[in-house]
Amino acid sequence: MSAWAPKRFWKAAQAEAVEGGFAIRLDARPVKTPAKQPLIVPTLAMAQAIAAEWDAQQGLVRPDTMPLTRAANSAIDKVATQFDGVVGEIANYGATDLLCYRATDPQALIDRQTAAWTPLLDWARDELAAPLHVTHGVIPILQPEDSLHRLRAHVAAHCPFRMTALHDLVAISGSLILGLAVARRRLSGDEAFAISRIDEHWQIEQWGDDEDAAALEQTRRAAFLTAERFLGLCG
Repeated sequence: MSAWAPKRFWKAAQAEAVEGGFAIRLDARPVKTPAKQPLIVPTLAMAQAIAAEWDAQQGLVRPDTMPLTRAANSAIDKVATQFDGVVGEIANYGATDLLCYRATDPQALIDRQTAAWTPLLDWARDELAAPLHVTHGVIPILQPEDSLHRLRAHVAAHCPFRMTALHDLVAISGSLILGLAVARRRLSGDEAFAISRIDEHWQIEQWGDDEDAAALEQTRRAAFLTAERFLGLCG
């Protein structure tokens, strides 16, 4: 960003209405993206949340503590400029959606997957007009082309900012259906993340927890919930 500096130089960050949306200013200086584009976001709530991230910086600026700023940068510099490619990347998850690949055993795990995943596939069939096939095991199966086309259309209907959030929801969970369910408020972020981790939590129950794996899960969960928050701030 042109306004980025190793150390804080501004007294206050604030949101400001501008043509095309809302900008963030550091004193009188507008924040720009890494590609030198004006950081203009679609809602006042998002601009205020981003300004709060900047105001929270003390001493050295830490980009890792500014996830909303980074998401907005991605929406402007990457998603908006490579829109069709991002749509395709997200939509491709529909062909190998996590919810369609069930365990072969034990029955208790199969039952747990069925209870959590089948209602969401029913929702995709009824609400998204995109029925998907289910298999047991990891051998890839072909999904109905009409369903994949409809899912792609649902993805493409998002603006670059919402698309940025959807990308993370889908990539982290491994499920396009889960991502769309959060985007359409069918599920909360907490619910969707837990549903995406059924297999891993089953393994923990059988063999015990692993400290590194637990830390990684917490990192992924935080990123997932940040994506949900960013989506909500899009209005």
